[in-house]
Amino acid sequence: MTDLALTPKRKRPAGDRCCEPVVFPDVGHDEAMRMAQIAKALGDPIRLQVVDVLRKHAGKVCVYELVPLFEIAQPTLSHHLKKLREAGIIDAERQGLWSYYYVRPEALRELAAWLG
Repeated sequence: MTDLALTPKRKRPAGDRCCEPVVFPDVGHDEAMRMAQIAKALGDPIRLQVVDVLRKHAGKVCVYELVPLFEIAQPTLSHHLKKLREAGIIDAERQGLWSYYYVRPEALRELAAWLG
């Protein structure tokens, strides 16, 4: 059996570190906020699938072309599209009565660069 010498706990002064950090974040606060916004928007399975469809599509896609792909109502799909637009992942162009959606490639490159 080994005897361990116990030392009494001492309170360190306020603001003193207990130890040195092993690593520091490479991501600044603003970039972290941006990546969190993208990650939150992509955290929903429907939104992730919508982005997958839009990134594979050769052009812009009307919301009514997307509705049959998902088992949700058009207003719900429009809500998901709005969230993706707010995050800057997709954008839309208005043509008459219809909006046509597309992926913003720079948003995906930004996410891929951070993950890579």
